[in-house]
Amino acid sequence: MEQKKKKILVVDDEENVRVVLAKLLTHEGYEVSTAPNGLVALNFIRGCTVDLIITDLNMPEMDGMTFIREVNRDYPGSNVIIVTAYGEVESFLEAMTLGAFEYINKPLKYDELKKVIDKIFKVA
Repeated sequence: MEQKKKKILVVDDEENVRVVLAKLLTHEGYEVSTAPNGLVALNFIRGCTVDLIITDLNMPEMDGMTFIREVNRDYPGSNVIIVTAYGEVESFLEAMTLGAFEYINKPLKYDELKKVIDKIFKVA
């Protein structure tokens, strides 16, 4: 019996980040969807389930922290990785308090992200 592909949602306002991550993760065997901000992402996950969310913090319309609060309220226990170019202690602490699994600073090292993803899916 074939194992069902894990679904990952990549949320980032930078199109090149979304495209590159989607290609790399698809190549790893994941089913990947993308969204340009938290508002679009929230609407997306209301229509289907995802196994992991990788989100930026600084985005238009709905930033990553607001998005995480909404996800945490509506879908507690969701796996969330934050990837940001604006890593600050305050946002790190807030993200962890809200239940983020990991907080990774940009520029993103794919092998670092892959280790975190592997850890999440071995736990999940």
